[in-house]
Amino acid sequence: MKKRKSMNHKDRTFLLMILPIVAIFFLFNTLPLIRGAVYSFTNYKGYGSYDWVGIRNYIDLFTDIRVGKSYLFTFKYAVSGMILVNVISIMLALALTAKIRIKSTLRGIYFLPNILGGLIVGYIFSFIFTYIIPSIGTALNIGWMQNSILASERYAWIGVLIVGVWQAVAMNTIIYISGLQTIPAEIYEAGMIDGAGAWKTFSSLTLPMLMPFVSINLVVSTKNMLMVFDQIVSLTKGGPAQSTESISYLIYRNGMGGGQFGFQSANAVIFFIVIVAISLCQMWMTNKREEQL
Repeated sequence: MKKRKSMNHKDRTFLLMILPIVAIFFLFNTLPLIRGAVYSFTNYKGYGSYDWVGIRNYIDLFTDIRVGKSYLFTFKYAVSGMILVNVISIMLALALTAKIRIKSTLRGIYFLPNILGGLIVGYIFSFIFTYIIPSIGTALNIGWMQNSILASERYAWIGVLIVGVWQAVAMNTIIYISGLQTIPAEIYEAGMIDGAGAWKTFSSLTLPMLMPFVSINLVVSTKNMLMVFDQIVSLTKGGPAQSTESISYLIYRNGMGGGQFGFQSANAVIFFIVIVAISLCQMWMTNKREEQL
């Protein structure tokens, strides 16, 4: 029988460092997730007693018109935002890695939106959309600018999208810049020898080498866009007429203050599954694309 190896000083130090982190993660992340999943099978209002209702909350989710509208808005917002964020981020990354004089200054300026909090940015843009742009439109006699875009049931989501994309671009650009810096200069030199133009160089050399970073950004940007909350709170509060009510905002509003804690817990569980499924699908598709390249 082999003697069990005792832990050395390095292993004990590692455990002392990792165990508090795991405990904190479980306490503030995993445990609330488990409790929320349990409440999803009840009619809990957020206070007082409750009864078990089984899967009734999950069944009701698929017949609730308001929930359906929130999912449609969230998916429309997330798909549009994901495309815009990644396209703009790649363009910015290419510009910020080019040989320009004020490159370092520009890197500091473009990252500013990511430093500011989502609510702060939202309130600033709310003032711009509500007062500044309509004033300019009135002064220049431009009809479509005279009313706030946030007051339009049809176009308010575009205002929210502008703010969300403006703030999300910075972090994605950092990742793309990191990816561009890993590409060997010899590849571009070979492309120049073969006579490749700017577009051919990007599509045949740069983009294939960037695919691992594209995979990361697609998953991260889609997840962040799906979970849009701060911009909704500061800009529209789900209006007008619930046209910009995201899933996260609906869960918060009706779950915490609307007496639907159990019902919205079921909504949160479904939403969690949807996000995981979309992320896994994106990773599978981008990994398959990487293998083809």
